[in-house]
Amino acid sequence: MKLRVFQAFGIILLLLVGGWLKAGEYQTLTTSEIDERLSQKWQEYMQSEAFELRVEEVIIQFIEKQDQARINQQQAQEARLKNVSAVDSKTDFIRGESSAEFSLIEYSDFECPFCKRFHGTAMQFIEKNPEVNWVYRHFPLSFHNPGAQKEAEASECAGEFGGNDAFWQYTDLIYQRTRSNGQGFPLEKLGPLATELGLDRKQFDNCLNSERFKQKVLLQMANGQAGGITGTPGNFIRHNPSGSTIAIHGAQPLSALQQALNILKQRL
Repeated sequence: MKLRVFQAFGIILLLLVGGWLKAGEYQTLTTSEIDERLSQKWQEYMQSEAFELRVEEVIIQFIEKQDQARINQQQAQEARLKNVSAVDSKTDFIRGESSAEFSLIEYSDFECPFCKRFHGTAMQFIEKNPEVNWVYRHFPLSFHNPGAQKEAEASECAGEFGGNDAFWQYTDLIYQRTRSNGQGFPLEKLGPLATELGLDRKQFDNCLNSERFKQKVLLQMANGQAGGITGTPGNFIRHNPSGSTIAIHGAQPLSALQQALNILKQRL
């Protein structure tokens, strides 16, 4: 009952404020007559120029708000991309021409099944585009540890004693043989894998057991996170001379990588 009284009072007040009802007139009108008067005036308002202008104003405000949200999002993304470290042949292992104009920078996890699948795609991409090299950086996910972390450190030890080629050979073999998901490659086989590549087993074991490259792996992961990566594989295509960068999240197909490269080239 109280709700009906408040509703009736609100309708009358609206009619009075809008000039649609004279003071004292509401006392002579029934509820249905007031409803009819309100409906009539509302229809007139909806067909008026004032209503069209108000609708247009609301639409413009909405579009401006959406545009500003997109601008803010883009600016935040650009700020994150600037955090991705530039390619450095002294610290990065690079597949392809080290001075290539573009780089595919991959932050990856040896125990990630999607990274395993993407590994072949990345190889096809740089073979198809010789102006692009491939930079591998570590992003071992916690739920794939200790395997992912130790495999990352082992690959760095391989690179330490065998150079760039040994790093990539070691990396290729882990991805070929791991079953993924944290326990896909037995840790006791990391040493024999180094021996298989002709590396000094004693040096390799000492390197791995000392955790010499643990901090490097963690720093690369932190750099990837600063660039906006939350999962693997997390990829960027970077124009090295200008630093212009495009993010590509997930194990995207070759066509997606090619499209991103073409978009980046158009920006230059």
